[in-house]
Amino acid sequence: MAIIRRVESRAKRITLWVMGLLIIVPGAYGFAEKMRQFILTLNTEEGAGFTIIPIANYFLIAGGMACLFGWAMCNGMFGNVEEPKYTMLDHERELDEQDGVDWSKQ
Repeated sequence: MAIIRRVESRAKRITLWVMGLLIIVPGAYGFAEKMRQFILTLNTEEGAGFTIIPIANYFLIAGGMACLFGWAMCNGMFGNVEEPKYTMLDHERELDEQDGVDWSKQ
C-alpha cells in the first residue's frame, strides 16, 4: 500500500496566506461596519428595539463559527488537508481488490 504524500512549497503556503487574508480582511471589515451601524441605530428611539435581535444573531453566529474553527484547529483538522483524498483512494482500491475488480483492464 503506497501512500503518496505531497510536500507543500513555500510559495504555495505564502499564496494560501495571501488569499486567506484577501478573503478574511474584507469580511471582518464588513462585519465590523455592520455592527457599527447597528450600534449607531441603537442610540435612536425608533431603532432601539429593531437592532437588538440582529446584533444578538450576529454575535451568536460569529461566536459559534469561532468555536467551530477553534475546535477544528485544536483537533488538527487543518494539519494536512491533502491526506483525506489519498486515504479515500487507498480505501477504494482495497475494497476493489477484496471484490476482485481490476480497473486497469477495463
